[in-house]
Amino acid sequence: MTEICRTLPATVEAVEALSVEFRALCGCLASESDRFAAELLLREVLMNAVVHGSRGDATKQVRCELCISPDELRIAVEDEGDGFDWQAAGQGGPQEPAPSGRGLEILRKYATRIWFNDKGNETRIVKRFNEAEKR
Repeated sequence: MTEICRTLPATVEAVEALSVEFRALCGCLASESDRFAAELLLREVLMNAVVHGSRGDATKQVRCELCISPDELRIAVEDEGDGFDWQAAGQGGPQEPAPSGRGLEILRKYATRIWFNDKGNETRIVKRFNEAEKR
């Protein structure tokens, strides 16, 4: 198992840098679809923290913890923003042609489990790999 713990400035550039590092670690994953899902989940949750949670304020920080193994990915991301009402969010999906609003749908589609803290500024994700092969 490989673990990464980082505190990033709330910038797109910091998300990209961590994503490049993460992609190199995903070599332990057997399938291309697992590697794609892992990076997509990480990028999506980090971009949500930067764009929505921190509102692009580079003086704010985003904390990220990753644990990756051949069987499972765990992601925890927390931002310094006000949070959001995760229970009400995403119930109707994005309104076409909305430029955003698909993040929660992506997380729900690709993650095995998702949790939010009460405030809505921390997200925890578990992605189990090779689920179909284990059934």
